[in-house]
Amino acid sequence: MVVVAIVAILAAIAMPSYNDYVRRGQLPEAFGALADYRVKMEQYYQDNRRYGTTNCADGTGAPSWNTFSATTRFTYGCVLNNSGQGYFITATGSSGRVGGTSVHEYTINDANARTTTKFKGATATANCWLVQSTCDN
Repeated sequence: MVVVAIVAILAAIAMPSYNDYVRRGQLPEAFGALADYRVKMEQYYQDNRRYGTTNCADGTGAPSWNTFSATTRFTYGCVLNNSGQGYFITATGSSGRVGGTSVHEYTINDANARTTTKFKGATATANCWLVQSTCDN
């Protein structure tokens, strides 16, 4: 009986820590994709003097990367603003520890402003990409 109680206590402590560890390991997928797409958008702007006409990186000779590459745990979207002189890219958790009821949502814009709008399913207003409950910068 004592052994069962000890195992139950250890499981109650260890499982949340393990789940948080797994969640933190899934977040770099979004950070890498957002940063990569931002670099491509800046290259597109250098060539076209705008980020797009009606959609991100569209127009004549639109590059093949203007739709997001498939990733395992996030979906992505890009919206133009300021008549094609700005953009707003969003990564939303869709599966794993970053989706479902504990959805995570991260954004980046043309000024490289990084924000977290949802963290562990709750609305957040952090001016950084949260990995834990506070910004590391």
